[in-house]
Amino acid sequence: MLKLRHLILIASSLLLVSQPYAQGCSDAGFCTMGAMKPDQNYSKRIAIKLRSIELNYYKGTSIISPVISAATIDFNLGINDYSAFQIKVPYMWITGNLGDNAGLGDISLSYTRLLKATNNWNVNGTLGAKLPSNDANATISNEHTGGMESPLHMYYQTSLGSYDAIAGVSALSGEWLLATGIQIALTENNNQFVWSDFPNYPDREYLEKNNRGIELKRGIDVMLRVERNWRFTNFNFSLGALPIYRITKDEAIIPGTTERGKIEGTTGLALSILGSFGYHFDVNNSVKIIQGIKLVDRDVNPDGLTRDEVLSISYVYKF
Repeated sequence: MLKLRHLILIASSLLLVSQPYAQGCSDAGFCTMGAMKPDQNYSKRIAIKLRSIELNYYKGTSIISPVISAATIDFNLGINDYSAFQIKVPYMWITGNLGDNAGLGDISLSYTRLLKATNNWNVNGTLGAKLPSNDANATISNEHTGGMESPLHMYYQTSLGSYDAIAGVSALSGEWLLATGIQIALTENNNQFVWSDFPNYPDREYLEKNNRGIELKRGIDVMLRVERNWRFTNFNFSLGALPIYRITKDEAIIPGTTERGKIEGTTGLALSILGSFGYHFDVNNSVKIIQGIKLVDRDVNPDGLTRDEVLSISYVYKF
């Protein structure tokens, strides 16, 4: 049974971060997978085969009107002393000026292996994939569409609609986490959003500005995570930076044509700073809060991934 001081500690922590700050990851998924995930456990006495179930909730604001929330089950299963599988299954709901949408998000699968262990560092490698839960072309019928079923913008979609390949490596010590990874979209999605499908929306300029993602194929993302962790008997906290660089341009159908083209302004740096706090009730049960804020963003974001602010809260059960 939880002690009163534990409950007070949790309540105080939640109040401190009740503003919608960020998990810090406005990426397509790889910065919370395997070797690249934040606030990783480190112990010379615990093998990688540790198993856990994590229940996570976050709520994020985008650079335009949509607010994105998600509840995620994150299951980690160690298969021996050197390797483990991870599966993440999110349920998402989005609300914004164009309407609301909800449904299953993309499923993340990864395999992580301990590559090298020294007295002070563990080096881990991860291979993974993201599987689309739908084709990213959910529709809506409301006053803005004149009662017609019209595809929503990518910011309102619960899936990226593409099959992605992911790889990464990290070096982890008691104080530091250094990680890098790459995510490659292998296919385009089927999003068909065009501004003219929302003839009754009052701000036409707003719609035209975001009319750039028909059958979108995202560019390649490369990430780097640098995180400093302070660990104590029952709690820990960390501070870090998360730059994500899109090294190739997004491509999509050019509006008004049937031809595909590169989208200018979609390459470049997205940079977040982030912090975390974790409390361990015992060896099996813990909670953690991860927060951050976006400092730098790319000029054009047709994939709908950018988050200005997000709050992430998790309960972790190890077995």
